Amino acid sequence: MSRALVLFAHPCAESFSASLHRAVVDSLTAKGWEVDDCDLNAEGFSPVLTEAERRGYHETDSNIAPVQGYVERLRAAQALVLVFPVWNFGFPAILKGFFDRVFLPGVSFRLEDGLVKPNLTHIRKLAAVTTYGGTRWRAIGAGDPPRKIVTRAVWHVTRPDKLRYLAQYDMNRATGAQRGAFLARVKSEMEAF
Repeated sequence: MSRALVLFAHPCAESFSASLHRAVVDSLTAKGWEVDDCDLNAEGFSPVLTEAERRGYHETDSNIAPVQGYVERLRAAQALVLVFPVWNFGFPAILKGFFDRVFLPGVSFRLEDGLVKPNLTHIRKLAAVTTYGGTRWRAIGAGDPPRKIVTRAVWHVTRPDKLRYLAQYDMNRATGAQRGAFLARVKSEMEAF
């Protein structure tokens, strides 16, 4: 059985992001995935990279100690699914902190002659399920950092066979029908994942 690590980053259980999270977990489970459901807020994950962690960042024999459990979960996954809202054209701090603290040298990448080499190539499938308050054009105008980080940086360290970036734009004006259609699309995509 393949394992999917689902990283969820929204503090409110009644949010549309929480509905998307439930749809992702339920759809993957129904298709036979073993789902490691990591609700970063519910687990109390600390997004702050401490001074000590930064100083030991490149010490690959000990840098994982503060986040060892999360590293083990990441290393055990064959798929990674990120479920998050885009806030201020970026990730929620808790998800950005996960990348800062867990995507470490020796974990997500290794340095060879100063070049970043992928180290999470056991992750064969990568997906992001997200919402934006603004339109796609506003996101493009701001450079769309979350999309670029997922489709370039996270893609680079995983090199998956399958990559999906599912985004509901213009949430500030989205109708119930539009949200319902996106939720159905997410379920369908995860069932085919």
